[in-house]
Amino acid sequence: MHNPIVSPLAPVPLFELSARAHTKKRRLVLAAAIGNGLATYDFTVYSFSAVAIGKLFFPSGNAFASLLLSLLTFGAGFAMRPIGALFIGHLADRQGRKAGLTCSIALMTLGTALMVFAPPYSVMGPVATLLIVAARLMQGFAVGGEIGVSSVVLMELTARKNRCYGVSWRAASQAAAVLAGALVGALTTMLLSPEVLLQWGWRIPFAVGLLIGPVGWYLRRQMPDAAIKKSRRPAMKTLLAHHSRPFWLGILLMATPTAGIYILVFYMPIYLVGTLHMPAAVSLLSACLSSTLIFIGVPLLARVADRQRLRKPIQYWTMISSIVLVHPVFLLLTTGIGEPLSLLLIGGYSLLLLCSNAATTVMMLEAFPRHYRATSISTIYSLGTLIFGGFCPFIVTWMIGVTGNPMAPAWYLLAVMCISLFALILFPDSLQRLRSIRSANHCADAATR
Repeated sequence: MHNPIVSPLAPVPLFELSARAHTKKRRLVLAAAIGNGLATYDFTVYSFSAVAIGKLFFPSGNAFASLLLSLLTFGAGFAMRPIGALFIGHLADRQGRKAGLTCSIALMTLGTALMVFAPPYSVMGPVATLLIVAARLMQGFAVGGEIGVSSVVLMELTARKNRCYGVSWRAASQAAAVLAGALVGALTTMLLSPEVLLQWGWRIPFAVGLLIGPVGWYLRRQMPDAAIKKSRRPAMKTLLAHHSRPFWLGILLMATPTAGIYILVFYMPIYLVGTLHMPAAVSLLSACLSSTLIFIGVPLLARVADRQRLRKPIQYWTMISSIVLVHPVFLLLTTGIGEPLSLLLIGGYSLLLLCSNAATTVMMLEAFPRHYRATSISTIYSLGTLIFGGFCPFIVTWMIGVTGNPMAPAWYLLAVMCISLFALILFPDSLQRLRSIRSANHCADAATR
């Protein structure tokens, strides 16, 4: 009896939906995306609060040194991401996606609570510094599994023809969180005096994020789950034995989106105020405009990428255009083209750099079998972010301090984009592999007739 070849890419329904499938699916998408939003929100408000955190928890006679230590703590959480990716990704592959998502948002909420209630250095001395570092490490551990598992859930919830659009809501939720963080930061800056802001006002945005955590935890606890086919071998051992090429190339592919979002969104407020000497209001508007364009543009462009033959071309177009334009964009910013044009330039370039993010994510997701997909993607994201994204605000700030050249962000982005372009060229085409499998199935069926 003929046994057809089964593709590891074949769609497997993750959730059994009832008659009200559409409403329930929206709720499931919200449950999957809300953790990404909370993590990104915390990163955003940390960026806006970096100066205050540096003064309160890393006191130094040199303000620049305090800022560097604050940014270094921001990056320290990324060192925990690969560990969190292995733990939470493995949990999601073995116990179900629901278990992984619930674990990650619980840890993120606890880390945010530490940020809200940690006393300053003047009260508890080095213990206060350790609490802030512990909060960032805990959040990093949680996010290590969060991004990969939620991406997997969003893809598995969506029909194959709409996968890019489904996965794009991860990036959209992050953009919405940046917008919310920027608006909350702007309101606290406008309504509170600098003295009050330094004393306790900087904690308000984190407290708002703390309210989101229980909502996300509740939504995820209500998610139905499905059994995951277990592998007899540990996920990482199987991954490196049979899928090492997409794994290592996937890490290099992550260089551009991670460096792009951490420089153009999270680091940009510090860069505009500290290096280009623009008003603080402009830095907030920059984050708001960039995140709004990303929130609107990425899902729309993902619809285009869902035409299967356009996934790779869109990725090539995005990468090459970004490489060509990065130097002119930062050259215009540093030569003083005016605040309105600077905002439009940053927002437009941010959208260009990230518009193919959904297509890239789906390409990587489809490269791995479902029973260790969460571990694979979580580890790829975590290592890529650790190597290329997490410490880039610190590295770029250090480069500017050493060279005195405000073009340092452009140099860094140019380097990582060239790395990602190299990886994109070599990355295996999962769609072509799927067509080959379908063709083999068709030929086998024809032979048995």
